[in-house]
Amino acid sequence: MHEDEFTRMREHMVHYQMKNRGIRDKSVLAAFSRVPRHAFVEKHQQPFAYNDHPLGIGSGQTISQPYIVALMTEALRLKETDKVLEIGTGSGYQTAILAEMVDEVHTIERIASLQEGAKKVLDELGYENIHYVTADGTDGHDEAAPYDAILVTAAAREIPKDLLSQLKDTGRMVIPVGGHFFQDLFLIRKRGDVHDRKNLGPVRFVPLVSG
Repeated sequence: MHEDEFTRMREHMVHYQMKNRGIRDKSVLAAFSRVPRHAFVEKHQQPFAYNDHPLGIGSGQTISQPYIVALMTEALRLKETDKVLEIGTGSGYQTAILAEMVDEVHTIERIASLQEGAKKVLDELGYENIHYVTADGTDGHDEAAPYDAILVTAAAREIPKDLLSQLKDTGRMVIPVGGHFFQDLFLIRKRGDVHDRKNLGPVRFVPLVSG
């Protein structure tokens, strides 16, 4: 497919899957307009890259439905000066969205082959504000803490205490929490020792694996 066709499909995605479903943050919409989602999937999947559903990326992982990526990103209320921790690099698509919006992104992936593949694409796209870690995401990345925001792209049984401890005061975290098949998406706001929770609705993510 020609790049002009991918651009048209991307514009259609932003309008119908995001704007029409309540995504209002202009910086979020602009990031999704710029990032070529088709670059993060295998060539045979590229014609479907902008469709309203997740796609497999190997190793039992997926690139999430575009609307869910937008919902999670908007909920973080990101500022350009933020430092963000992403748990679960996966394809690298969400990483690219974050890198478009903030100064510094630290991204963790436990599956080395996925991390390497994502980094290759992100490097080719020219991102220079991303730091890569291959590790167990449930432990976070204390070396670069604290973070203004943490985004978790896999489902946890409960909110990992290490991640809460690595948030700045007034920091935000978005994380799916629940069982193996169905979860609720939560926005966590840290205020001192208090962690306010807001349920953003039901979702389905692959599990966050510890160890």
